[in-house]
Amino acid sequence: MKVEFLGAIRTTTGSMYRLEVGGRSLLLECGLFQGRREESMERNRKFPFDPSQLDCVILSHAHIDHCGNLPNLRRSGFEGNVYSTFATRDLASIMLADSAHIQEYDAKYVSRRRGKKGLPPVEPLYSLRDAERVIRQFVALDYDRPIPVMEGVTLTFRDAGHILGSAQVILDIQEEGRQFRYLFTGDIGRGGHDILRDPQPVEGVDFLQIESTYGNRLHDDRGDSKESMAQAVREAVERSGKVIIPAFSVGRTQLVVYTLHQLTLEGKIPAVPIFVDSPLSVNATEVFRLHPECFNQEIYTFLQETANPFGMENLTYIRHVKRSKELNEMAGPAIIISSSGMCEAGRVRHHLANYIGDSKNLVLFVGYCAQNTLGSRIVSGDSPVRIFGEPFEVKAKVKSIDAFSGHADRDELLAYFRKLTGEIKRVTVVHGEEDQSLSFAEALRREAPGADVIVPELGQGIDF
Repeated sequence: MKVEFLGAIRTTTGSMYRLEVGGRSLLLECGLFQGRREESMERNRKFPFDPSQLDCVILSHAHIDHCGNLPNLRRSGFEGNVYSTFATRDLASIMLADSAHIQEYDAKYVSRRRGKKGLPPVEPLYSLRDAERVIRQFVALDYDRPIPVMEGVTLTFRDAGHILGSAQVILDIQEEGRQFRYLFTGDIGRGGHDILRDPQPVEGVDFLQIESTYGNRLHDDRGDSKESMAQAVREAVERSGKVIIPAFSVGRTQLVVYTLHQLTLEGKIPAVPIFVDSPLSVNATEVFRLHPECFNQEIYTFLQETANPFGMENLTYIRHVKRSKELNEMAGPAIIISSSGMCEAGRVRHHLANYIGDSKNLVLFVGYCAQNTLGSRIVSGDSPVRIFGEPFEVKAKVKSIDAFSGHADRDELLAYFRKLTGEIKRVTVVHGEEDQSLSFAEALRREAPGADVIVPELGQGIDF
């Protein structure tokens, strides 16, 4: 077996890995690469293989950096099955439709600007029709249900505890008389999540491919972070300011809403108006309600006995642009949760443009921002920052709380690793900025001195 490492290598975006087994091939993940516009368009448009020759795709979860280029794969000739969990399929259907809308909108915007310079228009990466077509290729599986997906390859999903429906990918492989187990972690959750179950250990692992988003960092204490969040929100409300929370539509928004619900019930923050301003977040929350089988026991009990964990009297979900624009004219304190979490697209950019220049306001980050994104520049203290091509002075308070991260930190990843069983012969470290991946690889070498631990280069192929 050979694995080609084609994305999320020494970075955290554009996950994509091609496996060759017995002369056939499958793809793990097909994510959008997100970063500088020209580089992103070039990498996302062109695949370093022939999509028509793939037997299947296996998807660990529905975040756009893991599934967002599937419509383009379909457009480029892929006709096989896309295997995922049920919740991942449902989330991907709305995520990919939203991404297609963004692709088409951005192409029109860029084409207008190019037209003024006498340049030809650009085509979107893919269309809504492409997104709809690839969803028809999904085959949904429950956790712990083995299924043959290709000659010599049996797939089993195991709960990863990262977002709703997220899975570790177990591949039991038979090749030329040999049998072995290849585990791809996908993105691993922290455990102790307010909504989801803990990551489940995997037995009998021979080869491991593991994420390293926080491979050399430790998260803040969750209890302290909730108190810190409550204090920051209270102070902004006392200033009659707005709290802008950039949050990913899937996973993070629902966790933030649930946390705000708890803090309000406990009297730790006042019951000010809260708005979830993102059609995708609204749709994703509906999907969450459809899959209580993914919930941990605490929130399942809360749902059955107390209230809807994603709804309260002072909470409003906004779909329509008109209502979104009205938020920019609203008087008094309020909390606005809007995507995207890295501030690279979506309505949050409009709210930042409107509120970031006022010292009464607070921009509260609750997740990871990749390098070169607008979110990372704001967190780093850059001022001015460019929004819609225009400079904006950052006068609002800026706070970052990473305890809400859906990714395990270094110690949590090592604890996860220790629970795996089997004689792990080789480990490849992926999905982390270079310093995080290299540092985590060193930690794994100390943890398992008998294993060959590698941080691949982009495009590298490794034989197993």
